[in-house]
Amino acid sequence: MRSGLREQYDVWVTGIGLVTPLGIGVPAFVDGLAAQRSGLRRLEGEAWAATGADVAGVAPEISALDLLPRTEARSVDRFVLMALAAADEALGDAKLTVGQDVAADRVAVVVSTGAGGLATYEEQAVARASRGRAAVSPYLLPGMLPNMAAARIAIRHGVRGLSSSIATACAAGAMSVAEGLRLIREGTADVVICGGTDTALAPSVATSFGNARALARAGTGDPAAASRPFDLDRSGFVLAEGAGILVLERAAHARARSAHAYGRVLGWGATSDAHHPTSPRPDGEGAADAMRRALADAGLAPRDIGYVNAHGTGTKVGDLAEARAVRSVFGEDGPPVSSVKGAIGHLLGAAGAVEAAATVLALHHRSLPATANLDRPDPACALDHVRGAPRAAAPEAAVSNSFAFGGHNVSLVLGRAPEAV
Repeated sequence: MRSGLREQYDVWVTGIGLVTPLGIGVPAFVDGLAAQRSGLRRLEGEAWAATGADVAGVAPEISALDLLPRTEARSVDRFVLMALAAADEALGDAKLTVGQDVAADRVAVVVSTGAGGLATYEEQAVARASRGRAAVSPYLLPGMLPNMAAARIAIRHGVRGLSSSIATACAAGAMSVAEGLRLIREGTADVVICGGTDTALAPSVATSFGNARALARAGTGDPAAASRPFDLDRSGFVLAEGAGILVLERAAHARARSAHAYGRVLGWGATSDAHHPTSPRPDGEGAADAMRRALADAGLAPRDIGYVNAHGTGTKVGDLAEARAVRSVFGEDGPPVSSVKGAIGHLLGAAGAVEAAATVLALHHRSLPATANLDRPDPACALDHVRGAPRAAAPEAAVSNSFAFGGHNVSLVLGRAPEAV
């Protein structure tokens, strides 16, 4: 590949911002996974008891007044606040100020959500039903629309390039990272602030998932043990909330300002199962094809991958289909595999971005996170599971998977940072 093309396709991760059930910031996340802490807790109260959900991954509180003017803070949904906090973290981590370190029109924002501001909508619908028209806030739409996380980040940081949100449910965060890679490759941007944010901790959402028998329950047991990816005793996923924002940067631009790099985004692949609105293809071939496309886009072979960060939600059919997909691509002796959802639950539209960050951080720290609660691996999901403790390893490249309702499959190939950085 000619030198100019190498520069065009070399995209670095220069900043990461995280809001997860393990805390705010990269250190809280990395240290929490390393120490095998759980971000899951029991949900108390009559309102939650009526939903069928009794455990969730709850992120720390974020004050709207710390991020927005008082007149705009009144009705902004929590998914927007978490995205703003994570974006501030990521840009601070990258030591990058829009308009100073990069021209405002050479920056893009792609931040997605699976559910948007459903909690805000539900509150306002109840207010309207009980108290009438006057009870509905005029800030309802700018507070809850799915595009508002991206829009608010652009407004706060003066971004003048493209700003958008992608609607692919639980694959949205990963797809936003893929879109960031595409925008830099095609020359539209030098920097992309990308990722996902979501909170499904709204009673109607929890009730719907509960009625669908998709949720794991703590019952009288330890809530930290409820999420069990690939375990024989898994019984569903645990709802969670959070945000993950990555700053992607053209390598030449990052080098010119002596930026730190966590790693690289090497390739992406996306497919559709064309099978069912909520269930994956049992053979996992849609997911397998996404991984194959991502490898081809990165110019790598299966043998080049030293770790797979699995979607691994803890559902019976989902984990089985993914295990089959991983074996289809990498063979019976494939790379180590783990899912962080055992520790933090399922962040829906934010999951893919948070897990892309987890994968980059695993490469950066040369330590693969363990799947929490994987006490009895399901023989049908036989893989080289990382369990019990993090595993020291130094792979050059890894795959991060995200799959979603509707049959959306997205795989990212991520790489170690250049040694000179």
